[in-house]
Amino acid sequence: MIEVVLGIIGGSGLYDMPGLDGTWEAIDSPWGTPSDAVLRGRLEGTRVVFLPRHGRGHVLDPTSINYRANVDVMKRAGVTDLVSLSACGSLREDLSPGTFVIVDQFIDRTFARAKTFFGTGCVAHVSMAHPVSRDLGDRLEAAAEAVSVPLHRGGTYLAMEGPQFSSLAESHLYRRWGADVIGMTNMPEAKLAREAEIAYATVAMVTDFDSWHPDHGEVDITDILATMRANSSAAQALVRALAAGTPDVREPCSFGSDTALEHAIITAPEARDPALLAKLAAVAGRVLHR
Repeated sequence: MIEVVLGIIGGSGLYDMPGLDGTWEAIDSPWGTPSDAVLRGRLEGTRVVFLPRHGRGHVLDPTSINYRANVDVMKRAGVTDLVSLSACGSLREDLSPGTFVIVDQFIDRTFARAKTFFGTGCVAHVSMAHPVSRDLGDRLEAAAEAVSVPLHRGGTYLAMEGPQFSSLAESHLYRRWGADVIGMTNMPEAKLAREAEIAYATVAMVTDFDSWHPDHGEVDITDILATMRANSSAAQALVRALAAGTPDVREPCSFGSDTALEHAIITAPEARDPALLAKLAAVAGRVLHR
């Protein structure tokens, strides 16, 4: 039996986790420097590992974040279930600021980030058809209902490079594509969590209507910050309720998050690069060391 360890990656406005009884701990990663130390402890009886995605004080822009190191240190900390809390813009009239969206699909429009742990010397192709864990999403939905957080279940998150917000033309284009929310940080995070065999779910916290809405005009950072503060309090309540409802033992993921690498590595064992294998020890050790 594997104990559930709940990982929380806090986005803009979430740099700490009040109520988490623990200590900050720096964890080294062969993939470079993560965004910050992690806060490890217990919340509502559940083991929790918290990492501020932008670092405490918001020192990293979306492109500068070392997503590989972040996911790697979460895996090294024993995280089995990873929740991303992310500020986002809305591309739909009915998803107003203050609404939380449990995302189930992504469109990746980023272009300046390392997107895989694998490569020359150990090639792997992981399925992303179902990029999030429905089981974890169910628990998040129950937690949101318990603390009365405005919630929408399901939606497509378009990840843009940033750090600038969308042009009006881009915003209209993404709406025509059927995207529901837009943000800058969930890719390649979701892909890397899948490669690391960690169950992953996103709670996209709406702060604005991007630039498409005729009654709201361009994105205003002052309004975003005000909404972000309110969202932060609601997110902390959501995480506490999620921790309280988290089972003690990890059950097999119905969408294969915990076995995503089972048939993904295609490089022959004798052709694999030892240096890359050493870096993959945490994220891919289950399949590499058997």
